[in-house]
Amino acid sequence: MWHDVRALNATASSLVALTVLAALASIVWWLSQLPMFSLRAVTVESMYEIPLRHVNELTVRNGVIGKIRGNFFTTDLEQVRNTFEMVPWVRRATVRREWPNQLIVEVEEHEALGTWGDERLLSVKGDVFTANLAEADDDHELPAFDGPKGSEKQVLARFTELRTLFAPVQLAPQALSLSERYAWTVKLDNGMSVALGREQDSDTLKKRVQRLVGVYPQLVARLQEGRIDTIDMRYANGLALSSAALAVPEDASKPVKPAKKKPNHPNKTSKQT
Repeated sequence: MWHDVRALNATASSLVALTVLAALASIVWWLSQLPMFSLRAVTVESMYEIPLRHVNELTVRNGVIGKIRGNFFTTDLEQVRNTFEMVPWVRRATVRREWPNQLIVEVEEHEALGTWGDERLLSVKGDVFTANLAEADDDHELPAFDGPKGSEKQVLARFTELRTLFAPVQLAPQALSLSERYAWTVKLDNGMSVALGREQDSDTLKKRVQRLVGVYPQLVARLQEGRIDTIDMRYANGLALSSAALAVPEDASKPVKPAKKKPNHPNKTSKQT
């Protein structure tokens, strides 16, 4: 080998190249640690140019800034993205660097459609998320939803369908729940609760609601001032309902005791004066 000039030249060239690369890497590392590349700002923008309602500077400063490590070059953008997506109201985030010391974060917020269970929210895209419930109903009271885990998008689809089906009688769903046995119950904005039961096929709920809508004006007319509390539509050819107008008064429900007769003594005569 020592007599092979070509091999010696190749080895020397390799050593020189490695030395140069090591020197360049050291210089780059040294430059990257300069104070000018320390992160000075994290700017949060809306992903779709829609004004952000719930994610603001205070949220970012309190919940995110302290968790970001590194500088302009060394910050893990994936870790920053994950940190932002853990912030309440953030559905999705993207992160990019902006020279020389800034991060730009684009955020898509959740848009709350209603509450889910006791403490969470359901978005208009069928995502369940955790956030301050008081912030969600600033504009109007939110509908209430509930169902087994994984049924969120199914509940959202049925809610949209029911709003259309009840529109002809000027009623709107206010709450919708799916039981563990996959039976549907909808509460309407007039306070009436309707049991729709389990779906036998894709048209089960539609047929039951259309049947109710068809007879609803007659029910209201017959009850006059009485409010319908519950309606059970699980019957094949009919329905069952309860209403305060149909309630039996408390006094009327008690059995009426017959009046006591005075005893008759045929052998007793009245005393004459």
